[in-house]
Amino acid sequence: MMGKEKDSGEKVVATNRKAYHDYHIEEKLEAGLVLKGTEVKSMREGHVNLRDSYASVDQGEVVLHNCHISPYSHGNIMNHDPLRPRKLLLHRKEINKLLGKTQQKGLTLVPLRIYFSPRGHAKVEIALAHGKKQYDRREAIKDREAGREVERAMKDRRERSARP
Repeated sequence: MMGKEKDSGEKVVATNRKAYHDYHIEEKLEAGLVLKGTEVKSMREGHVNLRDSYASVDQGEVVLHNCHISPYSHGNIMNHDPLRPRKLLLHRKEINKLLGKTQQKGLTLVPLRIYFSPRGHAKVEIALAHGKKQYDRREAIKDREAGREVERAMKDRRERSARP
């Protein structure tokens, strides 16, 4: 997904498509990301994986876990650890709100995408979400398949009516 441009000038580096499949998204937030130099360079090359990553509130700070940023290709011995926990930058009110909501049963913090803002700052979009059950996932797949069938039937019908 590297280089995908949005209308607002954001450069999306990585998206977590699996999050939409595994979770019901309640609320979205934008947070800054504390990175080392080689991490930023590696992110600009698009070497980021958000699969299985999550965020948590630890001692009054929000931390991103299991986000894999590959070592920079031209880095030296001082290259970063790919899976190190990374601090997220949020306002105190937002952190307190997240702390209260994540202590509720079943709510978790899931990163949806990492991108560079128009000013060049690394940002992560996190969401308050609760996990889907297996039958919810099956239901979503059935709905998607039914929608595709309807689209195919409509397209086929339009093509038939357009023929002389």
